[in-house]
This record gives sequence, structure tokens and C-alpha cells, in this order.
Amino acid sequence: MSGLTLALFAFGVLVLLLAVRIPIGVAMTVVGMGGYVFVTNTNALLSILKNQMFYDFLNYDLSVIPLFLLMGQFASRAGISTALFRSANNWIGHRRGGIAMATVGGCAGFGAICGSSLATAATMAQVALPELRRHNYSGALATGSLAAGGTLGILIPPSIVLVVCAIIVEANVETLFQAAFIPGILAAAGYMIAIAIYVRWRPEAGPPGERASWDETIRGTIDIWPVLLIFFLVIGGIYFGWFTPTQAASVGAISTGALAFTRGGLRLQGFIDSILGTASSTAMIFLIIFGASILKAFLGFTRLSFTLVDLITSAGLTPLLILLIMVLILLVLGCVMDSLSMILLLIPIFWPILSELDFGMDPEDTKIWFSIIALIVTEIGLITPPVGLNVFIINAMARDVPMLETFKGVVPFLITDAVRIALLIAFPTMALLLPRLLN
Repeated sequence: MSGLTLALFAFGVLVLLLAVRIPIGVAMTVVGMGGYVFVTNTNALLSILKNQMFYDFLNYDLSVIPLFLLMGQFASRAGISTALFRSANNWIGHRRGGIAMATVGGCAGFGAICGSSLATAATMAQVALPELRRHNYSGALATGSLAAGGTLGILIPPSIVLVVCAIIVEANVETLFQAAFIPGILAAAGYMIAIAIYVRWRPEAGPPGERASWDETIRGTIDIWPVLLIFFLVIGGIYFGWFTPTQAASVGAISTGALAFTRGGLRLQGFIDSILGTASSTAMIFLIIFGASILKAFLGFTRLSFTLVDLITSAGLTPLLILLIMVLILLVLGCVMDSLSMILLLIPIFWPILSELDFGMDPEDTKIWFSIIALIVTEIGLITPPVGLNVFIINAMARDVPMLETFKGVVPFLITDAVRIALLIAFPTMALLLPRLLN
């Protein structure tokens, strides 16, 4: 059996396991171990488990994951989501579609503290859904804006998926955080533009809310100053070289914990629940990383990347066309896989191919550019059918809205995502500008 045939068979088994709802971390581990034993032997598998896996998890950059998760847990208990939404709503809630725009703004702010799309979507839904319902927003726009806004947690730094991507392509985490900032801001702006266009077409979908007084607006803005301070300490500290990402995550966790405690949202039981929640999420992520590492080791024996490079080279495809094919594959698989699993599964295959191609920039810039493109594409997978994890989370909290309505509601946001990907491919400077200025 050739290496390519073996690799394709392994992917077929992996898809089958996922189809019967085996957790992705377990599925990758089973396929990786089975394939490794098939091409070597049991002793070789035990050896790699004892040595390589141990040293893989000694990677210092991985320590940032539980710290950012803990920061997100504390942020949820600090009432940050409520403060952000109220402040944004005071400024723009009186406009047509303004409450949905405030929802996106709140998601962007909370995502900058939380680092998790699923947590951002779930937390903001608790705050924004009652207000959206009270003002008779359509189910499609209300749930669609929440599901799409939640994806900003994966793009606006700090981002756990971005940390994992940096480890895979051997890029600097700080540099990728810098590169993601402008595309993340453009994502939030694009979502707000999509809402503005949507409510012009269907005014009844997003009626205006009450106009807040200047006193309420100013008080609401003052209420979010701790959030802005934490954001400046964490992200500003990383961007300007004051902290490493791990140190910044530690500062963020302590700061959000202190804020949650002073606001009464973090007592002993809350602290214990936050620690347990962090441990559970960390274990899930590390299991996926473990499974991906085993699968990657097995695929190394099949020489899949080298075979694909040879096939692509002989086909005479242009670098841009190859990139577009990879984006299409990521988009399709994003419909059935979660973002972290897709990054861990495909980036180790795609990046060695792209690193051999000439895009008119040096390899480090290509690495940064491709990582941000991959991140945006995986972000889209959170709101595309049939999986769309953000859609499922929001729909579970808005049971009166049919699933089909929520998927219809995310269509305008998917259009803006497609435009943003096209712009980023055409103008790599969107991702490279900030790293060049700060480094």
C-alpha cells in the first residue's frame, strides 16, 4: 500500500469515527496509534509516546492556554459582558439595528478578554438576547448576530486557536497576535455594516431602541474602564514587548480575577468552579493536541506532505490557485469539524506545501499571512451548517427560534467574511502592517 493510499484510508476512518460522534481528540488518537503500529510496531509506538509526546507537551507556549481559559472564566463572572453590551447599546442602541450592532461590539470587547469564541457567544447571549427580544428583533437577526459576533473571540487577540497555530508553523505568538488585530477590527466593522444593510432591506427585523441619556451613556462608558485597562495590559503588553504571551495571560487572569472578586462575582465556590471549568477545557484541548501529534507522526511515515508537493508541482498550478484550493478545503471541512481540530489536522499538511511556493514575500511574512487566512476561514466554520458550533450554542439558548432561521441569519455575516478573505488574499499588508511597525 502506497503512502498516499494509506493516508487517504486513515482520513476515511477518521471521518467515519467523527460521523458516529466519537470525540475528535479520541478519533485522532485511535487513527494515529493504529496507523503508527501498522507502519512500524507496538514498541515504536510506546517509544514515541514516552519520548516525543512528553517533550511536545513541555512546550512553554502551551502554558498560555490554561491561563487564557482561566482569564475567560473570571471574565464571565466579573460582569464584563454586561458592562460592554450596555455601554455599546447606550451609544448606538437607538438606531435601527443598533442593538444587534451593540451585540457585535460587546462580543468584540469580550472576545478581547476571553479568547474563546464559544464562551464569547454563550456569555453575550445571556446578556443580549433578552434585550433583543424586548425590542422585537427578528429571530434570524438576533441569533445570527450573536452567533457571528461570537466568532470574534477566535480572531481578536488573545486567541487560543492562534496560539496553537503559532506552535504548529513555528511562528512567534506575539507576532501572530499583532497580525490578527487589524483583520479582527475589520471583522467587527464588517459585521456592523452587514447589520446596517440588512435592516435597510428589512426594517422590521431590527427596530430602534430607546435613546439613552447622556448621563447613562457616560456612566456606562466609565463602567468599562477596567475592561479597557485589562485589554491594554494584556494586548498592549504583548504588542509593545512588556510581557511574553504567557506573562500577559497571567496578568490578565489575575486582573480579571480581582475585578470579579470586587464586583462580587467570584467567591470560594465561584473560584472552584472557574478552576474546574479551566481544567476541563484545558484537558479537552490538550487531548486534541495529543491526538493530532500522534496522527502527525503517523502521517510523517506516509510522506503525505512530500507526495502532495510533488503532485502540485507536476500539475503546474500557480501559488495563488493552490492557496485558494486550500482555503476551499478548509471551508468545506469547517462545516463538519471544530476550528481547533481543523487547525491541528490540516495546517501541518498545508504549511510545508506553501512554504515551498513563492508569493513574492519572505517566508516569515508568508507564514504570518497564511496563519491569519487559516484563522479567518476556521472562524467561518463556527457558523456554517451542518455543525456550526456557535449556531448550536445560540439556538440552544433561544429555543423559540428554529435552527434554520439562525442559519439564515448568519448569511449576511458570511458574505462579509468572504469579502474579508478576498481582501486579505489580495492585500497581505492587512495582516503584515502591524507586525512590521511594531518589530
